Amino acid sequence: MFNNIPPLTRNIILINVVVFIIVNILNNNQVNAYLAGFYPFSPFFHSWQIITHMFMHGSIMHILFNMLTLFSFGPILEQSLGDKKYLILYFLSGLGAFFLFNLWNFIEVEQIKSSLDAFGFDINGYLAGDSVQFKGNSEAILEQKTLVDNLKSIIAVPMVGASGAIFGVIAAFATLYPEAKIGIMFIPVPVKVKYVLPIVIIVSIGLGVTGNVGGIAHLAHVGGAIVGFILAKIWKKHLYRFN
Repeated sequence: MFNNIPPLTRNIILINVVVFIIVNILNNNQVNAYLAGFYPFSPFFHSWQIITHMFMHGSIMHILFNMLTLFSFGPILEQSLGDKKYLILYFLSGLGAFFLFNLWNFIEVEQIKSSLDAFGFDINGYLAGDSVQFKGNSEAILEQKTLVDNLKSIIAVPMVGASGAIFGVIAAFATLYPEAKIGIMFIPVPVKVKYVLPIVIIVSIGLGVTGNVGGIAHLAHVGGAIVGFILAKIWKKHLYRFN
């Protein structure tokens, strides 16, 4: 069955699985830190992470869900778009996911910095690794510690996974084949994909903006879907021109 999957989708799945196995065998925090995608202004960020984070996954369920989703939608798009466009779709969607997720991170970081500045907290010294002191009464110190913890969660916790790229694939599929029906858990009948995608995007935006993320980079999904939708809209006009 695996050999029947078109080559690009098959190779993307294979690379993800191989990387997951190797990273878990090595079980090395330094390897994880080099390949996962950190906030671009974090001291842990490296330029290659904008690509490598797409091949990192946090758990067996994470990679299993992503690869099954790619297996479901990828082959049709690979055959209809062709190799070049399919690769562009996949990787630009992943980059779009990284960009939107970290754009929101940037907004949050600037808000945190502004709040800490109001307390006279040496944010630059803290980011440089210097020993810094909290100022003010116990209530002010507690608020500063909370702000610093929030800052740490942004600059020190990376994003991993192919979800952003795969959401781009799903969005492109929904744009090119809006009448296609898919099965969804807990819903007894297949649903047209043109109805499913907008609901997923709206929910993802809500969860991402409100902070109810549960360890999931919801805005990354939105960023990938936006890129996938735009590319599919552009390509749809010419896709069947010569048929």
